[in-house]
Amino acid sequence: MILTRQKNIMNPPEHEKSTAALKSVFAAIFLTGFKIMVGVFSGSLGILAEAAHSGLDLVAALVTFFAVRASGKPADRQHPYGHGKIENLSALFEALLLLLTCAWIIKESIHRLIYHSGDVNASLWTFAVMLVSIGVDFSRSRMLLRVARKHKSQALEADALHFSTDIWSSSVVIVGLIGVKLAACFPPLHWLIKMDSVAALAVGGIVVWVSARMGWRTILELLDTAPLDLDEKIKQIAESVANVKNCHAVRIRCAGPETFIDAHLVLEGNMPLSEAHRITDLVEEAIRKEIPGADITVHAEPLAEPPPAAADIRAR
Repeated sequence: MILTRQKNIMNPPEHEKSTAALKSVFAAIFLTGFKIMVGVFSGSLGILAEAAHSGLDLVAALVTFFAVRASGKPADRQHPYGHGKIENLSALFEALLLLLTCAWIIKESIHRLIYHSGDVNASLWTFAVMLVSIGVDFSRSRMLLRVARKHKSQALEADALHFSTDIWSSSVVIVGLIGVKLAACFPPLHWLIKMDSVAALAVGGIVVWVSARMGWRTILELLDTAPLDLDEKIKQIAESVANVKNCHAVRIRCAGPETFIDAHLVLEGNMPLSEAHRITDLVEEAIRKEIPGADITVHAEPLAEPPPAAADIRAR
């Protein structure tokens, strides 16, 4: 007897996800324009580096917005697992964009450290733009993370992680501006003028770290790499249900916000169909407590009877 149980996952409210992504786009437009204006007038490489970072944030936010809308399409004949992988591609594209901008940030920082520091005017506006940036990034990262956790959206989660690290990079730029201000007020501390370029290097390092982690995680999911040890955990959960003799052939596939799980259960061969049906339901419920919203397909197999003993064969 082979019994298959499958539960179709209803798509989460796409309107809420799209609204969150669209708010992130508007925030990126505001921050990019503000930073470019202040960075040009002040001559701060740290702020211009942050402006470039915010510019790529804008592109990434736009990609995320369209990816979230596209990934919500229902499954079809050509995409039986849905369109969730579009969110994974969006996250990979965002990671590659961030890596590209690091080349310019690091190159300009090293150039200024070696040849000249540049004329940086650490005015009130330079501090204001970074403080505003921290406030906006804090607000939108919390908003994106809340929606991402609610609807298991990897694209929105990647954006939330990205913008939370922007808070730290903006803080580093503020430290650099403080060094420039101290150098202007206290001539013996003229060497602190280099802190703006050092801050830009630190921003580049932060961007490299975040984008590399994000890119590697996305590549693993695009290659259908199962979460570490999750298959063993599913086996333990299934075998803890009464009358389940064994759980094997566990396969896990993640596609954007959805997790697909296949598993085989070994049950008593003479078990009534209704009882096997009840046990597979219990197994699905137990797994879904560990992985909420998972799409689970369970195959029930009869327990193989042991071969007859030699004495029994001779008796026949």
